[in-house]
Amino acid sequence: MSFVTIENVFQTYDDRPILERVNVEVDEGQFMSVVGASGCGKSTFLRLLLAQEQPTRGQVRVADAPPAMEPGLDRGIVFQKYSVFPHLTVRENIIAGESFRHRWGRLFGAERRDALTRADETLVRIGLDHVADAYPATLSGGMQQRLAIGQALVAKPRILLLDEPFGALDPGTRLNMHDFLQNLRAETGMTVFMVTHDLEEAFKLGDRVLVFDKPRWDPNDPTLYGATITYDFDARDGGIPFQTLKEETHVLHSA
Repeated sequence: MSFVTIENVFQTYDDRPILERVNVEVDEGQFMSVVGASGCGKSTFLRLLLAQEQPTRGQVRVADAPPAMEPGLDRGIVFQKYSVFPHLTVRENIIAGESFRHRWGRLFGAERRDALTRADETLVRIGLDHVADAYPATLSGGMQQRLAIGQALVAKPRILLLDEPFGALDPGTRLNMHDFLQNLRAETGMTVFMVTHDLEEAFKLGDRVLVFDKPRWDPNDPTLYGATITYDFDARDGGIPFQTLKEETHVLHSA
């Protein structure tokens, strides 16, 4: 039984189709890279997985549970822009990630002391223990992104969603982040969905590479049709297609 099931999902904004007929099943622990041209619905796909949005049609199910109606702690997300709190220290940012599990969003007394201990353990894991008392603005881009990932991890999500997480980093830092993410993924066994524009990165990190594109296209109205998964590559077997959309691409011409 698949862990994540996306079944016949359509998403439309103001009668403008963004996604159509999206179907995919993902096993727990798989790393799914998501690629495609700008504007083809990759970030929309992540928002649907997060349950930040509800599909116009179809369902997104996790662990065979009913579709989530809002984001939950079982799903963490990291964006390209470092999503950390600039007014908190590195350690306090990690504690803030854990406090999301609590009703009032804050920890006190013994709970806070225990959270401090766990925060320090997380900082060792992500290699930021030496800057625990620093503020995000003093960190490099790679360090800030590691902090954002660490903050997402302390809530113990079962699914980690990454939206162009390394797009703003220099090439050397990006390679270091690849190693960091691969090690972290092997350690936690999380299911990961990562949107990227870098095909080499997609095949390097992913178990599978999902390609989003528009199988139907009208040159007179490019917004007439939505995108779907046109290819599903097995990145661990030389890029052999895991599944390919059976319908051929159609270019529609007006009379």
